[in-house]
Amino acid sequence: MQVPADSIPDARERTAIEQAVAQQRGRPGALLGILEAIQSANSHKYLSLPALRYIADQADLPPAQVYSAATFFSLFNLRPQGDNLICVCRGTACHTRGSRELLAKLCLDLGLTTPDSTRMHDADKLALTTPDHRFTIRTVACFGQCALAPVVEVNHHILSHVNERTLQRELQALGDGKR
Repeated sequence: MQVPADSIPDARERTAIEQAVAQQRGRPGALLGILEAIQSANSHKYLSLPALRYIADQADLPPAQVYSAATFFSLFNLRPQGDNLICVCRGTACHTRGSRELLAKLCLDLGLTTPDSTRMHDADKLALTTPDHRFTIRTVACFGQCALAPVVEVNHHILSHVNERTLQRELQALGDGKR
């Protein structure tokens, strides 16, 4: 399949894709390695649709297969992400210990539109990014740290027994550049 000219990534991203495809070709799980490399190289840690099309073209794969992999695995993002990632656990233990309220407060503190009430009551995957791309707020079904509930992950660092005050301190530290 030939990639339409209007959907080709910039030269830097094309080069990164070509290199990732060349390095991964013939390896087990090659597509996942390619997607991971390209997302990591992107300044906003996401995979654009033009990049996915170009990956398909360069790796001689059907575009649907590439898109399917990118949407199936939760580690891949199809939207630009913030500089700081905050994940709120929505598992049963965390939910019963206040994670929904923490999520609502976090959204309020960052000026994000509070998710509608139907989404706030379940463990659906939620991802919101502030307009300035400083923060992305996500929910996860479970971190597997139930004894530490409620659990929040800030830039890949697990915080346990989180309350609103703890979360505000973390946001302040991120704002001050201390984390």
